Amino acid sequence: MRIAVGSDMRQPVTDSVIAWLREQGHELELVGPLVEGDETEWAEASAATARAVTVGGADAAVLFCWSGTGACIAANKVTGARAALCGDAETARLARKYNHANVLVMSMRATSPAIAIETTEAFLDAPWGEDDFDIRNVRAVDAIGG
Repeated sequence: MRIAVGSDMRQPVTDSVIAWLREQGHELELVGPLVEGDETEWAEASAATARAVTVGGADAAVLFCWSGTGACIAANKVTGARAALCGDAETARLARKYNHANVLVMSMRATSPAIAIETTEAFLDAPWGEDDFDIRNVRAVDAIGG
């Protein structure tokens, strides 16, 4: 898979997930300060990570910020992005099944490297739900306007 990985800073948790993704053979597109010398702040790093999925050809994205909340909000502003803030593997799996999430967001403050890897693996391995209930609700969310 081609995976975009974005953050507004490098931390042990980001480096652990990047290393694990590489070990699994994924092609990575690093975004923001995960690229040496890049000082992009969280809002733009989050949007750029989401755009890597919606228009850039990435199959999915993993996005980090300190709380995870701001990155999730920013990513969801990108048309076609379905970002989900997840702190555990089951929530990540359900975000894929019920919400067709394409951007996994995690908190660097609250997520250990081991849990981040477990959560990322669950997210990437989980299929989108294909039953009528799942599809009907995904379409209903798409139809919500401001």
